[in-house]
Amino acid sequence: MSATENWAEEMQSAYLYRVLAEVESDPVKGTLFLRLGEAAESQAGIWVQQARAQGAAVPAAFHPPLRARLVARLIRTFGPRALRPVLAAIKVRGLSVYSASARGGHAMPASVQDFGQRHRGATSGGNLRAAVFGVSDGLVSNTSLIMGMAGAVADLKVLLLTGAAGLLAGALSMAAGEYVSMRSQREMYQYQIGLEREELDEYPEEEAEELALIYQARGVPLAQARATAQSLLQNPEHALDALAREELGLNPDELGSPWGAATWSFLAFALGALVPLVPLWFAGPNAVYISAGAAVVCLFLVGAVLSLFTGKQALWGGLRLALIGGGAGVMAYLIGTLLGVGLA
Repeated sequence: MSATENWAEEMQSAYLYRVLAEVESDPVKGTLFLRLGEAAESQAGIWVQQARAQGAAVPAAFHPPLRARLVARLIRTFGPRALRPVLAAIKVRGLSVYSASARGGHAMPASVQDFGQRHRGATSGGNLRAAVFGVSDGLVSNTSLIMGMAGAVADLKVLLLTGAAGLLAGALSMAAGEYVSMRSQREMYQYQIGLEREELDEYPEEEAEELALIYQARGVPLAQARATAQSLLQNPEHALDALAREELGLNPDELGSPWGAATWSFLAFALGALVPLVPLWFAGPNAVYISAGAAVVCLFLVGAVLSLFTGKQALWGGLRLALIGGGAGVMAYLIGTLLGVGLA
């Protein structure tokens, strides 16, 4: 970006920091955002000097663009926590104060080597959780689809084609959605980290001070926070990692491959969707009942596994998902029956 564009970005950030400070009920966070706003205005002054040195014109006053005014209204309406992804994309820093469970809830790294230790291995549980939910989605949606068609028609070939179409459509939809979501998240991260890299090259001391202010807002003494920020900024890669986590509230470890995520989403959904479909091929005259029974049993097992993530009892988790999924199948069957009678 040009020096003038960087000036506008910093001034927009300063404007939003003042809005955040205005709505923030926690005085510590409010003070943090006020000081980050002052830092943004100071950095904007650096870009003004560069723009003038390059012979570029800088507006005499900053007027927030429509996007910034809309985000400000959303902040006032829904609060900063709900707007974290939007704020990260619009170059607002200090968002990690909303990811800690309490002030100082994130472990404070004592050295460059310690930085990021608490994040390692954090994604494996998330991948397992996503896979289990994908299987659950495939189970419920394809069982409901098959049961809906079973209420309308009795032809097993029609039900097989319906189930196969539901499996492919659902799995492809899940894969496409996951790919677009993760790709967009990665592009946003890459764009933001590019801005951080540019700012780190232009004014490293100001970036170190911003990082120290964020640590201070989480309960770390300012002198210790400044010393740690300075040590982190000695290594450019550690510095960028620190700034992404602490200024933007982004965790680089949570950004996997879009293609990998799409593939796993496809496979997880397809696995769940196969459960009610396979009995239709092998089970003969009672295929629909066996299909429904197999789906309910698998829903119970998936619900029990999901209890690992919710903290609930496995029996209750399994029964709840079986009742919800079974209820959806019954409703689909009844609706299919009514439609079948109406179209006959």
